[in-house]
Amino acid sequence: MLIQDMTREMSLSLIESSRYGRIACAKEGQPYVTPLSYAYSTGYLYCFSTVGTRIEWMRVNPLVCVEIEDLVSLEEWRTVVIFGLYHELTDTPEFYEERRRAYDLLAVGADWWNPGYAKTVRHGAERPLEPVYFRIAINEISGHQGIPDTQPKETIAD
Repeated sequence: MLIQDMTREMSLSLIESSRYGRIACAKEGQPYVTPLSYAYSTGYLYCFSTVGTRIEWMRVNPLVCVEIEDLVSLEEWRTVVIFGLYHELTDTPEFYEERRRAYDLLAVGADWWNPGYAKTVRHGAERPLEPVYFRIAINEISGHQGIPDTQPKETIAD
């Protein structure tokens, strides 16, 4: 297998063609990683969730990292890492258009609200379903890909 850098255009192509990844946030030096569904548009990942650990932590520290991947096999894959900034699109007149944009982009996918709007039990109690729209501003992107090595393998003589 050969591992190569991906160009920015290749990385954006993977971001645009996918709808799922993982997001990492941190609070007081402790990282936290969860699945993420998103829609991409012009430098932002638009997302939907409900209030939970991830939202609570991103409200405290808006610096995040998102990983998006396309795994074909152990030797054929693409992965993109995004460093970005969380920004909540509050339910206020100020963010009406951005919330509408997020909804329109996300609603293209089937069951776009899952798992964010699924019944969740935390610490023995059902979590209130407080909808949260947010976007991640993409500050940096890096991508790598693994491709099968077609060169003949050297053999070791006895």
